Amino acid sequence: MQFFKYHAAGNDYLVYRDSAPFDYSRQVISLICDRHRGLGSDGILVPLIKEGEMLSVQIYNTDGSQAEKSGNGLRILCRYLWDQGIVGDAPFEISTKGGVVTCQVLDKGQRISIAMGRATFSETTEFTVAVDGTPLQLNPVSMGNPHCVVFVNQPTETLARQLGPIIEQLSIFPDRTNVQFVRVIDQHTLEVQIWERGVGYTLSSGTSSCAAAAVSRRLGLVGSQVEVKMAGGVIMIELDNDYNVLMQGPVCRVGLYSLDSECLAQVI
Repeated sequence: MQFFKYHAAGNDYLVYRDSAPFDYSRQVISLICDRHRGLGSDGILVPLIKEGEMLSVQIYNTDGSQAEKSGNGLRILCRYLWDQGIVGDAPFEISTKGGVVTCQVLDKGQRISIAMGRATFSETTEFTVAVDGTPLQLNPVSMGNPHCVVFVNQPTETLARQLGPIIEQLSIFPDRTNVQFVRVIDQHTLEVQIWERGVGYTLSSGTSSCAAAAVSRRLGLVGSQVEVKMAGGVIMIELDNDYNVLMQGPVCRVGLYSLDSECLAQVI
């Protein structure tokens, strides 16, 4: 199998480039993503490109499950499509399990802009839950995939690793959830640490950035333009009054990789 590898603000994905259908078990997908036994990534993107049909993509997490949407993954896919000459500088659409997004490649592939859709909030906008002995206010929001925003005084990797997996599995989230630990720096800036459903601790996340900005805007903590600072880099978010979210961020191509069949034989 061959893959192109890219990263978006430290969040890395493999883009599947073989002509054969991508039909592998969760075990095999986990092996491919494994940073010691496989190629190493936060997930796999499988482009679905058929003449006369809208571009679409399947997004796999490191545990082999499918994600509805990934902001960083979509930016990476856009850069891959641009590198391959499939798209140009004009806006285009991509279909995901979490809805259709409108994309545009900027600065010769260095930045990607994506209209990610509308952030939607549950009827119960806030839960107070004791997590590992700590009372936390949980703010659920959907970007086509589930998120939970938690405001804290100091978001750290340790905190994300400690509380993230517990919140991810809470019964109030039947499909599990991505978790963002957020500090409001000012009206235009957020600091975020992320625990990603099906992946674990993640250096950055596009949909998490959208979720954190949308909840913060709804609570009156930030304005319409927000810089989201994460361990892996910065993503810019713009929201309108209906919580439609525009995301812009960088993408970098790492290279072309192949996985030897002997590695796959460990689990097949």
